[in-house]
Amino acid sequence: MRGLWALICLLTLASQAPASAPDRSLRPLAREAVAQAVPAPQPAVIVSAAPDGTLSRRRPEARPSGMADVFRDALAQDLRAAGVPGFVPEEAAAGIARAKAFAARSPQAIALSLRPLLRPKAMVEKAMARRQQRARGAVCGDLAIQGQQVGFVPGRISACGIENAVKLRSVAGVTLSQQALMDCTTAKTLKRWIEQGLKPAVGSQGGGVAGLRVAAHYACRTRNNRPGGKISEHGKGRAIDISGVMLRDGSEISVLRDWGGGAKGRALRQMHRTACGPFGTVLGPGSDGYHRDHLHFDTARHRSGSYCR
Repeated sequence: MRGLWALICLLTLASQAPASAPDRSLRPLAREAVAQAVPAPQPAVIVSAAPDGTLSRRRPEARPSGMADVFRDALAQDLRAAGVPGFVPEEAAAGIARAKAFAARSPQAIALSLRPLLRPKAMVEKAMARRQQRARGAVCGDLAIQGQQVGFVPGRISACGIENAVKLRSVAGVTLSQQALMDCTTAKTLKRWIEQGLKPAVGSQGGGVAGLRVAAHYACRTRNNRPGGKISEHGKGRAIDISGVMLRDGSEISVLRDWGGGAKGRALRQMHRTACGPFGTVLGPGSDGYHRDHLHFDTARHRSGSYCR
């Protein structure tokens, strides 16, 4: 029985023919054949709506050349009528004329949007003159800081004086009520505070900030004018006292009158708060009896950080 079973297994295996391998493996087509199989690109066409609502396929029309001169002459006449002869360069005028001619003749053209015309020569010259004037009045290497270079300012005593002083008349577009003498470090710090602290604090009140009422700047004296005291930062050109903010509508935010409350009082407190950090010392009403009517800012550096009261 066991022999019969082995014989059946052998016959079964013999009857199963092995799978035949393919005659050949397919290779990639040559590039020439692929190029012939890909259809050649067709010329670009534009699908547009015909007057009856149907869609039509048509090639773009060539831009007309004869009409360009007509539109160029018309453009020149319009400019002369507006009182600005020679206002547009020849290349720009030619480009506008070609575009207008194409828009007038071609059904595929979209509505023409003219670029803004160049500014008149007189306007450009006036702007350049203002820029040059600002450059001549810039100090501390910053166009936003306007004044004059002073140089070395000696003090009555050895601890006073400024090594390289500038006299400011406006900072970041804000006019100072009196020209303030200080060093460039203090001038740049003042600019930073005006842009990031003063203007946001005032916002649109009274039309915005127009000027600063300067109560004090450089003066060779002791702190709070006390006999025998240390030399104030004012005596080193590192301090400025501000008693108010002048607004564009002619009104004013006064430290003495407005510190207590209201919108102006809140603005003053925000000015005080934002000055702490850029300036090393910030003093205002409540710090002592000497600062009830002004904000004192100086660029002295303290080991423990800014001193703000």
